[in-house]
Amino acid sequence: MRFFLLPISTRRTLLYCQKLQSLPTQKQTLLDRATIYAAKLWAGWEKNDQGWQKKVVVYGNHLLRRIPYEEWGLKSVPPLSTRRREEEILGKDKNFLIFPETLIPTTKATNVLRTLGTERESLHKSRLMWCFIGMPISAPFALVPVIPNLPFFYLVYRAWSHWRALAGGRHVRFLSERNLLSLSPSPILDSIYTPLLPNPSDSKESIADPDRAKPPAADGANAPEEEKMLLSQDHGRQLVEALEIPELEVELERAIWQVETAIQKQKEEKSKSEDTTKSK
Repeated sequence: MRFFLLPISTRRTLLYCQKLQSLPTQKQTLLDRATIYAAKLWAGWEKNDQGWQKKVVVYGNHLLRRIPYEEWGLKSVPPLSTRRREEEILGKDKNFLIFPETLIPTTKATNVLRTLGTERESLHKSRLMWCFIGMPISAPFALVPVIPNLPFFYLVYRAWSHWRALAGGRHVRFLSERNLLSLSPSPILDSIYTPLLPNPSDSKESIADPDRAKPPAADGANAPEEEKMLLSQDHGRQLVEALEIPELEVELERAIWQVETAIQKQKEEKSKSEDTTKSK
């Protein structure tokens, strides 16, 4: 597998795992087959021009786009099965960590990956529990004729999504703690990111270190510099073409949109706070 660390802004990084080979059908688990079937069913609904299936897809895609990109990144990492664990320990299954060295020094790359894999663990556990609590409550909606029980199925999907994110994070922790990752600084990524650096002198200071995403103190002490975008949608498409990973495009598009929206919201809140302070 290949793990990519792709900085979106000066404080946020997308984790993406590319599986170099897919399992043959006979080795797929029941969960794998169910996931593939659901994806094909959803794709079929997307082709409908009208009807309740089309409406479900439209609203569903709107909700899916708002699922945090960090969660999608962890879900790209396959769960750590017994077979995969043995193969990775024995070195049969090689894993590469690919990153732009201009932003993430080689000495920090593994720590950045470990942070991305574990920082949301408690959140996913909490959300998973609430999904399980909500499932029995939404179950009576199944009595409504014709229309499927959408609230129940949404909670089932979110429960599965949180579980996959947890499983992906555990896999990342396992690889990081066992030093089973081959560090591979990417000249391709460097060539794309270097012109995008807000300040060229910051190139070796790991401006995409996830620790810098923490909010500043309330009193403003030791406040980090303002967060800035690194990738635009055009840069994201350029990156996808350079890496030759078409399936990465939707992940980058979603992450860039979410980070842009978050930064804009922060600026608006900061502006309102400053206006309130001046008026007092």
